[in-house]
Amino acid sequence: MRTRMLAAATVALAALSLTACGSEEKVRDEGAAKSSQSTSEDAAAGSSSGKDDATPSSDRTKNSGNGGGSEGSGGKGANAGTGTADGSDPNAPENRVPCTAANTSVTAAPVPRPLNYMLITITNTGSKMCDLPGYPILKFEGAQSVPPVIEDSKPQAVTSLKPGGKGYAAAILSAGDGSGGEGYTATSLQIGFQGSDRMADAALQGGDVHIDSKLRVSYWQSDSATALGS
Repeated sequence: MRTRMLAAATVALAALSLTACGSEEKVRDEGAAKSSQSTSEDAAAGSSSGKDDATPSSDRTKNSGNGGGSEGSGGKGANAGTGTADGSDPNAPENRVPCTAANTSVTAAPVPRPLNYMLITITNTGSKMCDLPGYPILKFEGAQSVPPVIEDSKPQAVTSLKPGGKGYAAAILSAGDGSGGEGYTATSLQIGFQGSDRMADAALQGGDVHIDSKLRVSYWQSDSATALGS
C-alpha cells in the first residue's frame, strides 16, 4: 500500500515538473517572438522614417540647384550676344545716331559706266550705328545751287551704317546729249547731311569733274550697284 502511494506521488511530482517546464518554455518563446517582432517593427519604422526624411531633402536640394542654375542661366542669357559693352541692343533707336560730318568720311569718284556718273562712298568712322536719311547735299566748287534728287531712287527704308560700314549715292554729272548747257569743271566737292548744317569735305578722286545744269543726285543706298541703277 505504501509503495503504491509513493509511486503515485512520484508521478504527480513529475507531471508538475513537466507542466512548469512547459510554461517556462512557452513564456520564453512568446518573449522571444515579441522581442523579434518589436525589433523587426522598429527596423521597418526606422527604414521608413529614414526614407521619408531623405526624399524631401533630396528633392529640396535638387530643386534648389535647378532654380539657382536657371536663374544663373537667365542672368547670363540677358547679357549674351548683344554686341555692346553695356549689354544693350546696338540696333535699338536710342543707341543710333545720325550720320554727320563728325562721324563719317566721304570719297567721290567718276565711274566708266553709266556714262557721266560719279559714285559717292561714305564710311561710318564712329563707334555707333548711324542713319543716313534722305540724300547727300552736293556743293561743288562754284555751284550756285545744290542739285535736285532723283526721286525714283528713293529706298524703302533709311540706309543705316554700322561702325566701319559703307553707304553709297550716285550723281549724274552732266547730260550725255548736251542738253545741260556748256557746264564747267569743278575741282572740289563738299557733302551735306539732312538735318545738319555742317558740310564734309569729300575726297574727289581724279582731281576734277565736268558738271552741267543736268546735275542730279540719288538717295543714299546700302550698296553701290543700287546707287548706280544697275
